[in-house]
Amino acid sequence: MEARRVPPSMSARRPLQGPIQGERIRSMVERDVEGVAELEAAAFGSPWEAATFRRLLGRSGAELLVAEVGGELVGYAVLWCILDQGELANIAVDPAWQRRGVGGRLLERVLERARERGVTDLFLEVRESNAVARELYRRRGFRQIGVRRNYYDSPREDACVLRLEL
Repeated sequence: MEARRVPPSMSARRPLQGPIQGERIRSMVERDVEGVAELEAAAFGSPWEAATFRRLLGRSGAELLVAEVGGELVGYAVLWCILDQGELANIAVDPAWQRRGVGGRLLERVLERARERGVTDLFLEVRESNAVARELYRRRGFRQIGVRRNYYDSPREDACVLRLEL
């Protein structure tokens, strides 16, 4: 999956300057699922349902993380690990909190968790047109290794396949 933006209607706008006080990144729990599903539905053309997140909770190969500020859910990420390979399946940040480093900090935590699990190669797909996400990944060391033609719907678009050696 790709990093996608959530429409502004998800929450009230906040100032973009300054550090975020009270930010916390932690493992997702059952009480987070409905909020994560709302972010997912707003961010993705073919969103996962809340039941999908519930099924992933507690699975041995899955890491589900949420970012919160003052108890408010502002982003999430999903990592799958199988043996020494991992996939960043989803990452999204509420637009009111974008451009404040939340996505980057979520990604850093994903990388930490992947390393802890012994992952040596981390993969992801991102929309070709998503320049902001592609730059975030490039800065973290991801390199493009391929293209999946017509991978995304709504709208139809190619995906860039990225890889990071951990």
